[in-house]
Amino acid sequence: MKNEFDSIDDALEVSAEIIPTKEIEKKPTRTSITKPKGDSPEIQKDYEYSRAQLYSLIEKGQEAVDGILEVAQESESARSYEVAGQLIKHVADTADKLMDLQKKVKDIEEVGNKSTASQVTNNSLFVGSTAELQKMLKQTMKDAK
Repeated sequence: MKNEFDSIDDALEVSAEIIPTKEIEKKPTRTSITKPKGDSPEIQKDYEYSRAQLYSLIEKGQEAVDGILEVAQESESARSYEVAGQLIKHVADTADKLMDLQKKVKDIEEVGNKSTASQVTNNSLFVGSTAELQKMLKQTMKDAK
């Protein structure tokens, strides 16, 4: 059977065969979490909205912290420093919520990608006395013979 490469094979004085190749299925790699890749567009929409709101709250909180620190320094009042400390804590908690949002999205993706394969537990536990354990082992040895 002639093919289009026979003239090249003749010129190079070689014999070559065309070997069919199999397509390799490429699995997507995940470098970072930016958006959920769930099937539901609602999940993605909610994620984007929550993320934007948290960013907005953090930015506004930073502005408020700057303002209250100026007031606290001018008045030198213990109460204004207490309020500033509480506000700083709230801004830090909001930043923590932003990180928790990333973790929750990751968990949602893992649940969606999780296979239904059963898990095997290799650890066994014997509850009883040593005498009972010895009897059980002796019986197992007798049954094996």
